[in-house]
Amino acid sequence: MWVLMYLSVLTISSLISRTSSYFVTVDAHAEECFFDKVKSGTKMGLMFEVAEGGFLDIDVKIVGPDGKTIHQGERESNGKYTFAAHMDGTYQYCFGNQMSTMTPKIVMFNMDIGEAPTEGGAEGEEGSHNKLEDMIKELSVALTGVKHEQEYMQVRDRIHRSINESTNSRVVMWSFFEAMVLVAMTLGQIYYLKRFFEVRRVV
Repeated sequence: MWVLMYLSVLTISSLISRTSSYFVTVDAHAEECFFDKVKSGTKMGLMFEVAEGGFLDIDVKIVGPDGKTIHQGERESNGKYTFAAHMDGTYQYCFGNQMSTMTPKIVMFNMDIGEAPTEGGAEGEEGSHNKLEDMIKELSVALTGVKHEQEYMQVRDRIHRSINESTNSRVVMWSFFEAMVLVAMTLGQIYYLKRFFEVRRVV
C-alpha cells in the first residue's frame, strides 16, 4: 500500500514538472517565441495573461512543425488554448507586441505538455496498474488546473493592486493641487479686500 502511495506521489510530481510557468517581457515592435518538441498525439496547452503594459493586450500565435498556424489571436489580454499535436516535431508559441509604439508588455504564461500516447494494451494485474496510473494522471491534471488558477488569481490581484495604487496616487496629487489652488485664491481674496478697504491718506 505504501509502495503504491509512494509511486503515486512520484508520478504526480513527474507529471506536474512538465508544466512550465514563465514571465516574459515583450518590447515594443518585438516578438518572443518559445518552442516545445513533442510526439504526435501529445496533448498540449497554453494559458497566458498580460500582467503589465499599455492596454494589457498582446498578439498570440501557435505554429506547428509544418509551418501551419494552429491558433492566432490579436490584442488579447488573456486566454487558454489546448490542442493535440498532429505530428512529431517542434511547436512554436509566439507573443507579439508589434502594435505598441513604445510600451513593453509583461506576459505570464504556462505551457502544458501531456504524456505521449502509448501503443498496445494490458491485461490482468498490469491493466489494473495502468488504470491506477490513469487515475493519477487525471488527479495531476486537476492539481495543475488548480495551480494555474492560483497563478492567474495572483496576477489579477497584482494588476488590480497596481491600478488601485495608481488611482490612489492620482487622487492624492489632484487633491493636493486643489488645496494649493484654494489657498492661493484665499490669500488673493484677502489681499484684494485689504487693498479695497484700505484708507488712503492725502498728504
